[in-house]
Amino acid sequence: MKFTFTCKKVSLNDSIKEYAEKKISKLDRYFREEANALVTFSVEKGHRCVVEVTITSGGTMFRAQEESRDGDMRGAIDTACSTIDRQIRKNKTRLSKRLRQEALAPDVPAEFDVSEEAEFQVVRTKHVAVKPMSVDEAILQMNLLDHDFFVYRNTENVISIVYRRKNGGYGLLETDGIE
Repeated sequence: MKFTFTCKKVSLNDSIKEYAEKKISKLDRYFREEANALVTFSVEKGHRCVVEVTITSGGTMFRAQEESRDGDMRGAIDTACSTIDRQIRKNKTRLSKRLRQEALAPDVPAEFDVSEEAEFQVVRTKHVAVKPMSVDEAILQMNLLDHDFFVYRNTENVISIVYRRKNGGYGLLETDGIE
């Protein structure tokens, strides 16, 4: 597994990075192709250690963001690894059979055969008019509607999405413009 580490508002010693490599490398056995792991460490509000782990392999992405309120970065790493492990376990059949044949290695241990949730079920379809507007206008419209996201066309006439982030602030997704 290839690792990329990013530290935001914190400087870490090599022992934390080595610990993260050791824990996350255990997940490597589930992937056929070499996986890439992006690990981001940050400290928020002085004492909350936040670890974000994103693993990509075979076009499939797994992501977990966990925090430890007691200042324990290792605990946040452990929790993030457990979260990704649960994602693989929960979606094992769906990943290996329907979405991506090559996503998981065929020898995923049998102990991960847990009850998988039912088929995805769309319970509501909504049609929206995608109007041209600026990012600020889109965020204002999203807030007025009290939604968590809003789809619009940006000033270059490309479909974009603004969304409210869990940890505060807003995010912006921009498509590549190919229609």
